[in-house]
Amino acid sequence: MKKIGLGVLLILLLFVVYLLVKTFTFTSKQLKVDVIEKVVISNDAVANFQEALKLKTISFENDADFDPKPFQAFNDLLKRNYPLTDSLLNHQVFSEFSHLYKWEGANASLKPVVLMGHIDVVPIASPEKWSVDPFGAEIKDGEIWGRGTIDDKFSVIGILESVEMLLNQGFQPERTIYLAFGHDEEIGGEKGAVQMAKYLEDLGVKAAFVLDEGYAITQKLVPGIEADVAMIGIGEKGSTTIEFTVDMDGGHSSKPAKETAIDVLAKGISNLKASPLKASISEAMNGFMDYLGPEMGFVNKMAFANRGLFKGMIISTYENASTAGNALVRTTTAPTIFEAGIKENVIPTYARALVNFRIVPGQTAEDILKHAKNVMGDERVKAKFFGFNSAPSPVSSIESDGYITINKTIKQIFDKTLTGPNLVIAATDSRHFGAISSNIYRFVPYHINEQNIDTFHGIDERIPIEDYKDAIRFYIQLIKNSSKPAE
Repeated sequence: MKKIGLGVLLILLLFVVYLLVKTFTFTSKQLKVDVIEKVVISNDAVANFQEALKLKTISFENDADFDPKPFQAFNDLLKRNYPLTDSLLNHQVFSEFSHLYKWEGANASLKPVVLMGHIDVVPIASPEKWSVDPFGAEIKDGEIWGRGTIDDKFSVIGILESVEMLLNQGFQPERTIYLAFGHDEEIGGEKGAVQMAKYLEDLGVKAAFVLDEGYAITQKLVPGIEADVAMIGIGEKGSTTIEFTVDMDGGHSSKPAKETAIDVLAKGISNLKASPLKASISEAMNGFMDYLGPEMGFVNKMAFANRGLFKGMIISTYENASTAGNALVRTTTAPTIFEAGIKENVIPTYARALVNFRIVPGQTAEDILKHAKNVMGDERVKAKFFGFNSAPSPVSSIESDGYITINKTIKQIFDKTLTGPNLVIAATDSRHFGAISSNIYRFVPYHINEQNIDTFHGIDERIPIEDYKDAIRFYIQLIKNSSKPAE
């Protein structure tokens, strides 16, 4: 028995040693770069941003609600506020309101770069809940308030300001730079990004990298890290929406049947929410752990260093940490529309619901539909795809010149900021550019925290003026850094 006890003790000791060795050799991968001097940004750049924010370039699901006037006004704004960009760059317009600029590089042998953003914004669901006019572009407490400040006129105007400043200085990039600004990203990008990507593909353009909106610089949102963390999206989840309908007998509310269309559909949706698909750790999530795990405290660092042993614990932690954490490790289920009934005393014969799923890599829309039908378990509930679907994107390299250049630029502009790759939980227009480049990244240079994270597509969307100015500085430096291979 003593020998058995000693054997068990030795095994435990070796196991502990193994954990500790893996933990202490799990060292920092953070790039060491000096912060550069801040470029002076004029107040005109702020005024230009405000002017763009005041235009109600709203994308509606229903084509009949589309108002072209604000988009035409945005076209005019581009010519008026960015005359050098408009005149010196090759400027093409797609579907009337999407814009593709080509800034010819000095060295035609270098692959080009594509910088992206989108002009359109989502509707205002509850204007009465806003503290300010959603399209007033008001400056208050050092911040610019309004729809589009974060998503995504911030990127469009920030990029244009940087290009206009560089042109004014006589700068010419070594690489050709494309600027791609879609006008219908919020409803799938079919008339904007899709058309521009197809045009570039037909030309045979192969880009060194593509940069679109996506993650930002998080503040105290990464568990175990106090420092600011800039997360660079190297992949994005897919998206599909399923329409569920029930068609049954109705009648008068004074004599309801045991089950109505509302009962059946509500039960099915409830079952669906209670039975999510299995969680997993994606390739992008592994990259996140590789680059940010060494910067965490001992317990988290040990778990990430030995993730093969602690996989279940890691997944459970992220599932329960926050809604964003849960979205990183599983396909999410979000009922967004439920419709039934026409009068308070009439039992409806028909009920309809839309449920949106954001799909992790390794799963498909067909997998989701099959899962949904199985979970519903009721033949009275009919299910079919609704609207546009997109598959999870391929994962881009963290060793490419593009990733290294973006990483370096972040470090040069944002002092003491950690960086790491991750999976973007929303969809972006960049997913349409897969034929243009295998190196697609998703990052926007602003700070998100507990105070503003829920303003995306929500209430009181706003951005600090200094963040906006830093974005212009970021894009200026990114263009300069892109003119030569990454170090």
